[in-house]
Amino acid sequence: MLARFFAFDAHQTSFWQEVVAGLSTFLTMSFIIAVNPAILSDASIDFNSAFIATIAATALGCLIMGLYAKWPVAVAPGMGLNAYFAYVVVLGYELSAEQALAAVFVSSVAFFVFSLTRIRSWLILSIPSQMQIAITSGIGLFLAMIGLSSAGIIVDNPDTLVSLGNLAQPELLLSLLGLIMMAGLDARNIKASILISILVISIIGWGTGLAEFDGVISAPPSSQFAFSLDFSALATPAFLSVVFVMFFVDFFDTTGTLTAISEPAGKRNKDGSIENLDKAVLADTSASIFGSLFGTSSMTTYLESAAGLKAGGRTGLTAVTVAVLFMFCLFLAPLFQAIPSFATAPALIYVAVGFLRPLKQVDWADPASGLAVLVTMFVMPLSFSIAAGISLGFVAYVAVRLVAGRSQEISAGCWILTFLGIIWMLATTAL
Repeated sequence: MLARFFAFDAHQTSFWQEVVAGLSTFLTMSFIIAVNPAILSDASIDFNSAFIATIAATALGCLIMGLYAKWPVAVAPGMGLNAYFAYVVVLGYELSAEQALAAVFVSSVAFFVFSLTRIRSWLILSIPSQMQIAITSGIGLFLAMIGLSSAGIIVDNPDTLVSLGNLAQPELLLSLLGLIMMAGLDARNIKASILISILVISIIGWGTGLAEFDGVISAPPSSQFAFSLDFSALATPAFLSVVFVMFFVDFFDTTGTLTAISEPAGKRNKDGSIENLDKAVLADTSASIFGSLFGTSSMTTYLESAAGLKAGGRTGLTAVTVAVLFMFCLFLAPLFQAIPSFATAPALIYVAVGFLRPLKQVDWADPASGLAVLVTMFVMPLSFSIAAGISLGFVAYVAVRLVAGRSQEISAGCWILTFLGIIWMLATTAL
């Protein structure tokens, strides 16, 4: 039955090959079980609720991706958007966690409806690749800044804005050790490099008394944030700004990841089209809708799925396997709750490296492109606002081309996004 449903013969795969591929993907991305609740805890969502939401949303998202779209890729809370959710939306705009979850829901529904139209394809083709790279890289720097701050490596300074932390702190030294371990193990092609490093640093922290150990196995905890959306701030500039950013970033993240991973997944046809791309996008956006209801930030397709593809995953059974393995983790709440922040902080920094890889494709010799990329990248972490980076980046992209007499290079989609960015900046002044 499984062979017929997933078309094993057509994809030249087998049941056990798909299961092993799912295990590979799970080991590569399971760090999110520790990292996402740690980030959401800073947004006043208790660890148990965030833990349940992370696992439930990931499992359901992977099931939808595997059974509906039949893609061998996993869906989970997106790194970058979870940090934006906690540190900008809740702590910065001072929206409650319930209001922030409502914003995730609205942006996800909007993206779902948007994905049903042909406008999505038109907009993808009309946005310059340089700006797509700039946005992705800016989110990477945003993540790195949060990770460096959480590890105590970078601290605030009233005179210089930021400065180096106290290198004598044992927690800081353990964070640096964890970061080195992640890079070293990944260089050896060890799939669970991030998860292994987090656990090793945690064990050192538990053994030295820097962190408390509360056990390994227990019954699944309950959630206080499931189905607790608050739409009371729906018409406020802050809420609409958050919806704009989440929609925009999710749009790039989802379509960009699925497009990039289609080749190794065996989903790209000879004519260049991508098999079931629309279904994969809808599966991704559906996961975000359910994720907001469960109590977590926006979901996205994980590039870490490449580990499963490398292991031979070619059908939706790979994603279904990931879903089953995540569900088993519901019984490991004490273990993940005992993991200290100095063990998870290096993961934020190391994951950021992957966001910066596309920078090699930027034409830095062209000032019209280089300036826009620079502005987008650095405004995001330094202003602590993804929306500010996107808006100012598009304004710079359009303005420089107008002055340079290259207005013919500005697409209609670029004009629209620049206009929306200006509206966002004007609305921000009212916050």
